[in-house]
Amino acid sequence: MTDQHAANGRQKVSPGAQPRIVIIGAGPTGLGAAYRLKELGYTNFEVFEAQGFVGGLSHSFTDPVGFTWDIGGHVMFSHYSYYDRVFDELMGEDFTLNDRESWVRIANRWVPYPFQNNIRYLPPEMAHECIQGLIRAQTGRGEIKSHHDARNFGEFIDAVFGEGLAKHFMRPYNFKVWAYPPEMMNKHWIGERVAVIDYERALKNLILGKDDYGWGPNNRFKFPRKGGTGEFYRRFGPVLGLTQDGRETPGSHIRLNKKCVSIDVDARTVHFADGTHTKYDMLVSTTPLDILCNKMLTGGVPAHVREESSKLLHSGGHMVGIGIRRRCPSTKSWMYFPEENCPFYRVTYLSNYSPFMTPADNTKGDASFYSLLCETSCSPRKPVDAARIIEETITGLENAGLLEPGERNDIVSTWHYYADYSYPTPSVDRDDILSRVIPWLEDRGIYSRGRFGMWKYEVANTDHTLMQGVELVNRLVLGEPETTIGVVYRITEDGRQAAVHERSAKAGSGEKRLVEVKPETHHVGDLQAGEIGEEEAGVGGD
Repeated sequence: MTDQHAANGRQKVSPGAQPRIVIIGAGPTGLGAAYRLKELGYTNFEVFEAQGFVGGLSHSFTDPVGFTWDIGGHVMFSHYSYYDRVFDELMGEDFTLNDRESWVRIANRWVPYPFQNNIRYLPPEMAHECIQGLIRAQTGRGEIKSHHDARNFGEFIDAVFGEGLAKHFMRPYNFKVWAYPPEMMNKHWIGERVAVIDYERALKNLILGKDDYGWGPNNRFKFPRKGGTGEFYRRFGPVLGLTQDGRETPGSHIRLNKKCVSIDVDARTVHFADGTHTKYDMLVSTTPLDILCNKMLTGGVPAHVREESSKLLHSGGHMVGIGIRRRCPSTKSWMYFPEENCPFYRVTYLSNYSPFMTPADNTKGDASFYSLLCETSCSPRKPVDAARIIEETITGLENAGLLEPGERNDIVSTWHYYADYSYPTPSVDRDDILSRVIPWLEDRGIYSRGRFGMWKYEVANTDHTLMQGVELVNRLVLGEPETTIGVVYRITEDGRQAAVHERSAKAGSGEKRLVEVKPETHHVGDLQAGEIGEEEAGVGGD
């Protein structure tokens, strides 16, 4: 820890005034909390991780052939100066800086992202249907007169985008991402995550042939040079007492391969699968909230806490990596797929993020390999045959035009990872459930945070989740209020004013950034939301 970090910690905490803090899970939230505790000089804490590695869903794997794979298409950009500082401290110059190129594959053609801004690329009949529906919806002639009247995400789609855009993209794509009908989701998580345009603008783009794809905050994003997304989180380990290769040292604050099986809320005791246990004064849990309440908590837990949390919805995700011995045929970053001719909703050219994601050293001009990371969601409403997902993915890549005829024979590696908990679904009743379950837990010293701990997709990007841990520690140790978990995403007329940030008119969707733009530092708080993350909801996923 540098002297600068100690100074940024604002104060040191006396060792004699330190209640014992136990953290369950060494994903971004747990690591963020632990890092901040260490930064503050807090010593009476431990992190317990069920796996033999840190990072959680942000961990990366290297397969036997030498391809590196992420659990989903992560990219790194930040809403927080603190996150930026930690990234700089741990990564130094070991990262690439990439311009976004994102596209939608539909009607056997590529449409720049965001789809609703670029319908001029569609076949004439489809483009007419989309613009006609948009005009009808935004002049109050749709079935739902206004997005203010929408009771759920499905009605929001109809009210804002109209019948054509809903039919061809918004509804089929969102079902592929979320694995639940949009009527089962609330509309409050959206904010600027869905680019909303007025019909006059759309009509102008269509008639004048104008491109409109500078929207979005991640026009330029960072990525570790080696090791995938997980490399950033691996580097937290040595700060917290692990060796460079991930082994525990005597003074380590992280305990690997320690699976929590039960938590006695009355005795404030955590029990592990190996038969050991530990006491806590305060518990930070990153376990999925429904599992925590229904499978782990013991003691005086009222029935309503278990019943309410069991109603929370989530989807799983099949991540399929395809490693190919050929030069990469494209400069694209990631692509969206609303149609039924492929199982995945998103594909990432992961080898374009860094030259070290494949077996060959692509910095030497011998870029003889490239890699595609394909994501397919599943739920009880959208079952997937895990035994067939690799073959169905390869066939889908052929159907979508990403694999050329005969290129199947050049596949040298396939990788499959199943995440049972991939997306926390912002269901219609989610906020009411959280308003009852979270306070009950906190009254007993249990703080549920993170992607599935807080169950708020809208603040579940990797920077958000790390900062949930940091902000919780600031609250518990310094008495500062948390901001990220209270973020409210505002639905605006054009979808562009829900947060303050600087955007480039040139970066993204194939149009390279022409000038260097210095990003603006901004704050995420209770009234203004941060922008979309690596998962571009409503038009993307992670």
